[in-house]
Amino acid sequence: MVEDTETVEQPDKQTDTAARESADRRDLAVRAAVGQGLLTEADPVVALLDVAGVRASAAALHAAFAAVTAPDTPVLHAFAVKAAPLVPVLRLLRDAGVGAEVASPGELGLARAAGIPPHHTVLDSPAKTPAELREALSLGIAVNADNPQELTRLDALLHEAPSHSPIGLRVNPQTGGGSIGALSTATATSKFGVALRDDGARAWVVQSFLDRPWLTRLHTHSGSQGVPLALMAEGVRTVHELAEEINAAAGRRQIDTIDIGGGLPVNFSSDEHTPAYADYARLLKATVPALFDGRYGLVTEFGRSLLAKHGTVLARVEYAKSAGGRPIAVTHAGVQIATRTVYNPESWPLRIAAYDADGRPRQGPDVAQDIAGPACFAGDLLATDRPLPLLAQGDIVAALDTGAYYFANHYAYNSLARPGVYGFTETGGPMRFATVRAPQTVAEIVAESGGGDPDALVRD
Repeated sequence: MVEDTETVEQPDKQTDTAARESADRRDLAVRAAVGQGLLTEADPVVALLDVAGVRASAAALHAAFAAVTAPDTPVLHAFAVKAAPLVPVLRLLRDAGVGAEVASPGELGLARAAGIPPHHTVLDSPAKTPAELREALSLGIAVNADNPQELTRLDALLHEAPSHSPIGLRVNPQTGGGSIGALSTATATSKFGVALRDDGARAWVVQSFLDRPWLTRLHTHSGSQGVPLALMAEGVRTVHELAEEINAAAGRRQIDTIDIGGGLPVNFSSDEHTPAYADYARLLKATVPALFDGRYGLVTEFGRSLLAKHGTVLARVEYAKSAGGRPIAVTHAGVQIATRTVYNPESWPLRIAAYDADGRPRQGPDVAQDIAGPACFAGDLLATDRPLPLLAQGDIVAALDTGAYYFANHYAYNSLARPGVYGFTETGGPMRFATVRAPQTVAEIVAESGGGDPDALVRD
């Protein structure tokens, strides 16, 4: 039995050094963002992405799996686009040797715009339409079917037009959940994949492969944040055993690739990048050694762990006030940025850093205070009773570890604008910023809210 706990490895000296360097770059970027006019009265909230940090994470991912995999084993690391659906980010990852895992026509469009080739793209979704499947098959994109009805749909589509797409089936190993139920996808009743332990399901899966020579992959994904690494590894072990069973029944190596999903949890309590990809790869090698002997190609689908630690959201403190004796810093970053944190702070706490109006770390004794957002409901809080140097009007609040799911997945409460996103690089000279996504304007908000035809509902 795997306990529902999450073990975070103690960082080694190399990891500790990398964390300090990342924090130093962040401090320089905050100061430069203020000095170069990215954070202003007109744009009081901006998002920053550490380009060097993203490249380092991609390199660590490649190195971790290369260290445990037999030479010449095909390995595709596909970034889960939902974690940061931004074309320049996908292009940065493409140049770092990372493909794309997509789950909608929009995400596929973003991946194609970033230049990610079809053979480095994987389509996953529990609700693919015939049109989505037809497009993927025509492009040669890998497809992971979710359920028996989708397999039947693929039967018909492949009869209409043959395809070079690698096609797999997602199975739910039903090995259990972690501490965040919404992100646990290997529970007994998860909506994803074929529930492998349900009555008759395993035999059905085996027969489905035997009936379809073109079905050559198995896919699983046990969840992400809050799921223990051991539980994730157990799900992979279960699917490897299934692959071995299917290949034995087929009398040949019909399944040639196993897609193990992603989901490496992120440490949101410090600058340390723990657990590391190397920790997970070594655990997988110990749990499922035959997975890495070269007989199977591998696909991974990491998202949050590649980007989270490299993002920072900055917001000006518009007002500093108090209520009931507690100081409150009212900022421009709230539920529209950190939706999960605001609605579920116990599962998604964020680290907050305090800077003065010039972008320098705020000094002074810690004072318990609330960090509030701009939305019109009482619960719009990034942090409650958080010890920080006392913030004043004009200071800057930094929400750390927000590179994945935060500034790229906007929640349009109160018609608040999407912030600008800027990648930063520092090579010994002045900090340089590149616009990833320009700040949303009021005119754009009006246009996408039907502003082009205000009389639509009153016209005779």
